[in-house]
Amino acid sequence: MKAWIQRVARASVTIDGARVAEIGRGYLVLLGVTHSDTEAEADKIASRLPVLRLFTDANDQMNLSLEDVGGSIIVVSQFTLYADTAHGRRPGFSNAARPEKAEPLYERVVAQLRAQIGADRVGTGRFGADMKVELVNDGPVSVELRADAAG
Repeated sequence: MKAWIQRVARASVTIDGARVAEIGRGYLVLLGVTHSDTEAEADKIASRLPVLRLFTDANDQMNLSLEDVGGSIIVVSQFTLYADTAHGRRPGFSNAARPEKAEPLYERVVAQLRAQIGADRVGTGRFGADMKVELVNDGPVSVELRADAAG
């Protein structure tokens, strides 16, 4: 499982012209699931996101977590994080899990985050939908968090 985290000043998700999620300061998290992922990987990702220190303190050091700054999260499913671009000009997506496997793990990450930091601070897109995602990247700061390295 991979989470591509972007520290944002604000972010939103729109589906069919309707805004379904909007946050101020926090993280926009693009979440990809692969075939071998399990609930354990989902739990690792969810437990790390609120405590990952990507916000700067008074000394301009990344020492503050989402919990420390009272930030929010939008989680968007994104199978393209597992794109294979090694051959040809069109990416392959065979490394991404099928929706019947990926969606429950995505929903587990969202549920865990809502339990940890509060449902009012966790927004989502809609799994499999055509979404318009807008963000103002703060920094910019963008990092990858992988379940196999999430500790």
